[in-house]
Amino acid sequence: MAKARASRALENAARRLGVVHVAGVDEVGRGCLAGPVVAAAVILHPDRHVPGVADSKLLSAQTRERLSAEITAAAVAWTVEVVSAAEIDRLNIHQASLHAMHQAVMALVPLPGLVFVDGFPIPQLVLAQRSLVGGDRRVSAIAAASIVAKVHRDRLMRELHARDPRYGFDRHKGYATQDHLAALDRWGYSEAHRRTFRPPSLFDLSDTIHK
Repeated sequence: MAKARASRALENAARRLGVVHVAGVDEVGRGCLAGPVVAAAVILHPDRHVPGVADSKLLSAQTRERLSAEITAAAVAWTVEVVSAAEIDRLNIHQASLHAMHQAVMALVPLPGLVFVDGFPIPQLVLAQRSLVGGDRRVSAIAAASIVAKVHRDRLMRELHARDPRYGFDRHKGYATQDHLAALDRWGYSEAHRRTFRPPSLFDLSDTIHK
């Protein structure tokens, strides 16, 4: 089945209005039980087209890896911001996701004249922004950011797996799959897990961290 490609129409329209640098920003890992939330911001080059850019969830891992390398090589600018599980617990997952996106955007050099945001608007962003529900399927710059963020986070989760293979982070990347829940039932929460984010049906793990 053909994958839906994200469009550059809104970015091109902004450029025709005089906006020189148009960014997209997205985050991944919001719904996970473990690991960080990761945001990426990307300013695509108007003359360096990367074919096949789409919402990262529609792409295979191999395709995401290839496209991430092509996007970062061709982009005017790109950044990645990581918010740890401990910081997620301090802020809550919604605020942590917004914080990651804010930091990713503000780290871009040059700063964009307009930012397309997937989902919720970013509070206190001092740049013009437009938030779009389902933006990662509509705007190429957001889709590109979703790919870069997903590839970066998957690598971090594989590193966590290498340090502690009990939970299978290399397979499920921290999401609440059956094998992840089974590992939690056996081992309890690790330091990589988010203490304040767990599904209502999950058993009571108390406050013990199993290292």
